[in-house]
Amino acid sequence: MPVIVMASPKGGVGKSTCAVLLASEFARIGAEVTVLDCDPNKSLSRWASHGLPEGVTLHSEIGRSEIVPAIRRADGDGRIVIVDLEGIASQLVSRAISQADLVIVPMQPTALDAEIGSEALALVREEEEALGRSIRHAVVLTKTSAAVKSRVQKELEIQLRAAGIDVIEPSLVARAAFSELFAYGGDLTAMLNDPAMMTGGKIDKAIENARKFTEAVYDRLK
Repeated sequence: MPVIVMASPKGGVGKSTCAVLLASEFARIGAEVTVLDCDPNKSLSRWASHGLPEGVTLHSEIGRSEIVPAIRRADGDGRIVIVDLEGIASQLVSRAISQADLVIVPMQPTALDAEIGSEALALVREEEEALGRSIRHAVVLTKTSAAVKSRVQKELEIQLRAAGIDVIEPSLVARAAFSELFAYGGDLTAMLNDPAMMTGGKIDKAIENARKFTEAVYDRLK
Protein backbone atom coordinates (compact mmCIF):
# COMPACT_ATOMS: atom_id res chain seq x y z
CA MET A 1 0.00 0.00 0.00
CA PRO A 2 1.19 3.56 -0.56
CA VAL A 3 3.38 5.57 1.78
CA ILE A 4 2.53 9.30 1.84
CA VAL A 5 5.00 11.64 3.54
CA MET A 6 4.32 15.25 4.58
CA ALA A 7 7.50 17.31 4.35
CA SER A 8 8.40 20.96 4.86
CA PRO A 9 11.23 22.62 6.80
CA LYS A 10 8.75 25.29 7.93
CA GLY A 11 6.27 24.79 10.73
CA GLY A 12 2.66 25.95 10.56
CA VAL A 13 2.20 25.33 6.83
CA GLY A 14 -0.40 22.59 7.20
CA LYS A 15 1.52 19.29 7.25
CA SER A 16 -0.58 17.92 10.12
CA THR A 17 -3.82 19.20 8.59
CA CYS A 18 -3.02 17.42 5.32
CA ALA A 19 -2.21 14.22 7.23
CA VAL A 20 -5.44 14.31 9.25
CA LEU A 21 -7.64 15.04 6.25
CA LEU A 22 -6.08 12.26 4.17
CA ALA A 23 -6.20 9.74 7.02
CA SER A 24 -9.84 10.44 7.85
CA GLU A 25 -10.97 10.56 4.22
CA PHE A 26 -9.19 7.34 3.23
CA ALA A 27 -10.66 5.66 6.31
CA ARG A 28 -14.12 6.94 5.40
CA ILE A 29 -14.02 5.05 2.09
CA GLY A 30 -12.93 1.85 3.82
CA ALA A 31 -9.12 1.91 3.72
CA GLU A 32 -7.02 0.87 6.71
CA VAL A 33 -4.64 3.72 7.58
CA THR A 34 -1.59 3.96 9.82
CA VAL A 35 -0.43 7.46 10.75
CA LEU A 36 3.08 8.03 12.09
CA ASP A 37 3.38 11.20 14.17
CA CYS A 38 7.04 12.23 13.91
CA ASP A 39 6.46 15.92 14.61
CA PRO A 40 7.65 17.10 18.08
CA ASN A 41 4.55 19.34 18.22
CA LYS A 42 2.44 16.15 18.37
CA SER A 43 -0.52 17.69 16.55
CA LEU A 44 -1.69 14.29 15.31
CA SER A 45 -1.43 12.80 18.78
CA ARG A 46 -3.64 15.61 20.09
CA TRP A 47 -6.15 14.79 17.34
CA ALA A 48 -6.01 11.10 18.27
CA SER A 49 -6.49 11.83 21.99
CA HIS A 50 -10.06 12.94 21.23
CA GLY A 51 -10.89 9.82 19.23
CA LEU A 52 -9.72 8.43 15.90
CA PRO A 53 -11.98 7.56 12.98
CA GLU A 54 -12.60 3.84 12.56
CA GLY A 55 -9.83 2.27 10.50
CA VAL A 56 -7.10 4.71 11.57
CA THR A 57 -4.18 3.69 13.82
CA LEU A 58 -1.63 6.19 15.10
CA HIS A 59 1.93 5.65 16.34
CA SER A 60 4.15 8.32 17.86
CA GLU A 61 7.53 8.63 19.59
CA ILE A 62 9.31 7.43 16.46
CA GLY A 63 12.96 8.41 16.22
CA ARG A 64 15.52 8.41 13.43
CA SER A 65 16.45 4.76 13.86
CA GLU A 66 12.84 3.55 14.06
CA ILE A 67 11.27 5.46 11.15
CA VAL A 68 12.17 3.09 8.30
CA PRO A 69 11.20 -0.11 10.18
CA ALA A 70 7.96 1.56 11.33
CA ILE A 71 7.03 2.52 7.76
CA ARG A 72 7.89 -0.91 6.37
CA ARG A 73 5.99 -2.68 9.14
CA ALA A 74 2.81 -0.70 8.49
CA ASP A 75 3.24 -0.92 4.73
CA GLY A 76 3.70 -4.68 4.99
CA ASP A 77 0.37 -4.96 6.81
CA GLY A 78 -1.33 -3.65 3.67
CA ARG A 79 -2.29 -0.29 5.15
CA ILE A 80 -2.00 3.20 3.74
CA VAL A 81 0.85 4.85 5.63
CA ILE A 82 0.82 8.60 6.28
CA VAL A 83 3.88 10.20 7.88
CA ASP A 84 3.78 13.64 9.50
CA LEU A 85 7.35 14.90 9.84
CA GLU A 86 9.11 17.50 11.94
CA GLY A 87 9.53 20.95 10.45
CA ILE A 88 13.28 20.76 9.96
CA ALA A 89 15.70 19.12 7.55
CA SER A 90 17.03 16.07 9.41
CA GLN A 91 18.11 12.46 8.96
CA LEU A 92 14.68 11.34 10.12
CA VAL A 93 13.05 13.44 7.39
CA SER A 94 15.43 12.15 4.73
CA ARG A 95 14.87 8.52 5.76
CA ALA A 96 11.10 8.94 5.65
CA ILE A 97 11.30 10.55 2.20
CA SER A 98 13.38 7.61 0.97
CA GLN A 99 10.45 5.27 1.73
CA ALA A 100 7.73 7.43 0.16
CA ASP A 101 5.51 6.65 -2.79
CA LEU A 102 4.38 10.29 -2.66
CA VAL A 103 5.89 13.27 -0.85
CA ILE A 104 3.47 16.14 -0.28
CA VAL A 105 4.98 19.56 0.39
CA PRO A 106 2.37 21.90 1.94
CA MET A 107 3.09 25.54 1.21
CA GLN A 108 1.23 28.75 1.97
CA PRO A 109 0.94 31.13 -0.99
CA THR A 110 3.66 33.52 0.15
CA ALA A 111 7.13 34.28 -1.16
CA LEU A 112 8.70 33.17 2.13
CA ASP A 113 6.90 29.83 2.13
CA ALA A 114 7.87 29.24 -1.48
CA GLU A 115 11.53 29.86 -0.65
CA ILE A 116 11.52 27.60 2.41
CA GLY A 117 9.35 24.98 0.71
CA SER A 118 11.96 24.68 -2.01
CA GLU A 119 14.26 23.20 0.63
CA ALA A 120 11.88 20.25 1.00
CA LEU A 121 11.91 19.76 -2.77
CA ALA A 122 15.71 19.83 -2.64
CA LEU A 123 15.64 17.06 0.00
CA VAL A 124 13.52 14.94 -2.33
CA ARG A 125 16.02 15.47 -5.15
CA GLU A 126 18.90 14.48 -2.86
CA GLU A 127 17.15 11.22 -1.93
CA GLU A 128 16.39 10.54 -5.60
CA GLU A 129 20.06 10.88 -6.43
CA ALA A 130 21.09 8.67 -3.51
CA LEU A 131 18.56 5.97 -4.37
CA GLY A 132 18.94 6.19 -8.14
CA ARG A 133 15.17 6.39 -8.64
CA SER A 134 12.47 9.03 -8.82
CA ILE A 135 10.20 9.80 -5.87
CA ARG A 136 6.79 11.17 -6.77
CA HIS A 137 6.25 14.53 -5.10
CA ALA A 138 3.81 17.42 -5.28
CA VAL A 139 3.11 20.79 -3.69
CA VAL A 140 -0.27 21.64 -2.18
CA LEU A 141 -1.03 25.26 -1.38
CA THR A 142 -2.65 25.66 2.02
CA LYS A 143 -4.63 28.26 3.97
CA THR A 144 -5.78 29.84 0.74
CA SER A 145 -8.74 32.16 0.25
CA ALA A 146 -12.20 30.67 -0.07
CA ALA A 147 -13.20 33.41 -2.50
CA VAL A 148 -10.76 33.92 -5.35
CA LYS A 149 -7.10 33.11 -5.87
CA SER A 150 -4.83 35.92 -4.80
CA ARG A 151 -2.34 37.38 -7.22
CA VAL A 152 0.51 35.85 -5.20
CA GLN A 153 -1.12 32.40 -5.35
CA LYS A 154 -1.61 32.61 -9.11
CA GLU A 155 1.98 33.71 -9.67
CA LEU A 156 3.33 31.01 -7.36
CA GLU A 157 1.38 28.29 -9.16
CA ILE A 158 2.75 29.52 -12.50
CA GLN A 159 6.31 29.52 -11.16
CA LEU A 160 6.00 26.03 -9.66
CA ARG A 161 4.57 24.52 -12.82
CA ALA A 162 7.17 26.30 -14.98
CA ALA A 163 9.80 24.58 -12.83
CA GLY A 164 8.18 21.21 -13.55
CA ILE A 165 6.71 20.83 -10.07
CA ASP A 166 3.38 19.07 -9.67
CA VAL A 167 0.77 21.28 -7.96
CA ILE A 168 -2.22 19.57 -6.38
CA GLU A 169 -5.62 21.05 -7.13
CA PRO A 170 -7.64 21.99 -5.22
CA SER A 171 -5.61 23.92 -2.68
CA LEU A 172 -6.66 23.61 0.95
CA VAL A 173 -8.72 26.63 1.92
CA ALA A 174 -8.33 28.27 5.34
CA ARG A 175 -11.28 26.63 7.12
CA ALA A 176 -11.98 26.80 10.84
CA ALA A 177 -13.35 23.25 10.62
CA PHE A 178 -9.91 21.94 9.70
CA SER A 179 -8.43 23.46 12.86
CA GLU A 180 -11.28 22.16 15.02
CA LEU A 181 -10.43 18.58 14.09
CA PHE A 182 -7.45 18.84 16.44
CA ALA A 183 -9.74 19.95 19.27
CA TYR A 184 -12.51 17.42 18.75
CA GLY A 185 -10.90 14.43 16.99
CA GLY A 186 -12.71 12.17 14.55
CA ASP A 187 -13.49 13.46 11.08
CA LEU A 188 -15.36 16.31 9.45
CA THR A 189 -18.60 14.37 9.05
CA ALA A 190 -18.93 14.18 12.85
CA MET A 191 -19.37 17.94 12.86
CA LEU A 192 -22.42 17.63 10.64
CA ASN A 193 -24.11 15.55 13.32
CA ASP A 194 -23.20 17.80 16.26
CA PRO A 195 -24.57 21.38 16.03
CA ALA A 196 -22.26 22.47 18.87
CA MET A 197 -19.28 21.70 16.64
CA MET A 198 -20.53 23.37 13.49
CA THR A 199 -18.39 26.25 12.27
CA GLY A 200 -20.37 29.02 10.67
CA GLY A 201 -22.49 26.58 8.69
CA LYS A 202 -19.56 25.86 6.37
CA ILE A 203 -18.79 22.27 7.31
CA ASP A 204 -20.13 21.10 3.95
CA LYS A 205 -17.60 23.31 2.13
CA ALA A 206 -14.79 21.96 4.29
CA ILE A 207 -15.88 18.37 3.58
CA GLU A 208 -16.01 19.04 -0.17
CA ASN A 209 -12.52 20.59 -0.09
CA ALA A 210 -11.09 17.66 1.90
CA ARG A 211 -12.66 15.05 -0.37
CA LYS A 212 -11.48 16.68 -3.60
CA PHE A 213 -7.99 17.05 -2.14
CA THR A 214 -7.97 13.36 -1.18
CA GLU A 215 -9.19 12.37 -4.65
CA ALA A 216 -6.35 14.38 -6.22
CA VAL A 217 -3.83 12.63 -3.98
CA TYR A 218 -5.33 9.22 -4.78
CA ASP A 219 -5.02 9.94 -8.51
CA ARG A 220 -1.28 10.43 -8.00
CA LEU A 221 -0.98 7.07 -6.27
CA LYS A 222 -2.56 4.99 -9.02
